[in-house]
Amino acid sequence: MSNILTLRDALKEAMIEEMRRDPDVFLMGEEVAEYNGAYKVSKGMLDEFGPKRVIDTPIAELGFAGIGVGAAMNGLKPIVEFMTWNFAVLAFDQIVNNAAKTLSQSAGQFSCPIVFRGPSGSAGQLAQQHSQTFESWMANCPGLKVVSIVDPADAKGLLKSAIRDPDPVCFMESESLYGLKGEVPEGDYLVPIGKAAVRREGTDVTLVSFNKMMEVTKLAADELAKEGISAEVIDLRTIRPLDHKTLVESVKKTNRMVVIDESWPFAGVSAEIAYEIQKYAFDHLDAPVVRVNAADTSLGYAPTLVEEYLPSPAKIIKAVKEVMYINA
Repeated sequence: MSNILTLRDALKEAMIEEMRRDPDVFLMGEEVAEYNGAYKVSKGMLDEFGPKRVIDTPIAELGFAGIGVGAAMNGLKPIVEFMTWNFAVLAFDQIVNNAAKTLSQSAGQFSCPIVFRGPSGSAGQLAQQHSQTFESWMANCPGLKVVSIVDPADAKGLLKSAIRDPDPVCFMESESLYGLKGEVPEGDYLVPIGKAAVRREGTDVTLVSFNKMMEVTKLAADELAKEGISAEVIDLRTIRPLDHKTLVESVKKTNRMVVIDESWPFAGVSAEIAYEIQKYAFDHLDAPVVRVNAADTSLGYAPTLVEEYLPSPAKIIKAVKEVMYINA
């Protein structure tokens, strides 16, 4: 059985089910309790679980992230919500220097089962300090797992897996697509961390993306189909560990790849994928891997700058024709 849920409701369902299942799980963050969450992801949870398990925090990311890390080291399973990952920059010391290193620094004596979650990437006209994409930042740190989703079923299944994981997980959502609807299985539905999903079968080119760029990529694939170009669409879902096996198997079939990544091009997720493919699938490539990234600059406020900055179906289609040697 399944229900049609929004992304926000799928996330809420995952947290509620895990908190009912395990009394060690709790949620903390700015406005998660009395206000029902900045994006209403935690709506109604305070009423069910009370203020000791749904905890409003001060506007002090470094402080409450540190409390979460300490709680995890002492056997609890915190879910720490950041209103946006842009604000998590203030907590990087706790995430990178403490949570990520707890297991290795303690020689395996302590684990740190904590989930840091919130929206990553742009969300319209929010300008430079509120529009950055954090998947590659977090994935660059050994000891952290990084999940980035937009599909509601994945939101539920991967968040439940993240909460149960013994390692710290950085969970990336989409501020602008919390209302996106999809079919979500009922009950104890789990999606394994580290496994990509093939969203669309194809034969001519592999399109790889994650988070809200998946919706842009699907639009591009639809347009390409009208021109007789069959695109295989892969949703990474997990950035670290990266499922390069699924990517390689797809390239063996299509012989071409375009990676769509909302982040900046330098040393990002798309760069890592391009390296992995040239290492493990070089002999199967009929063209170099092409990347479609955000512009290599901070995002401006004006809507025209937002449009120019972000990947779009037109930019993806242009890249596909480039790897297929089709004159646009």
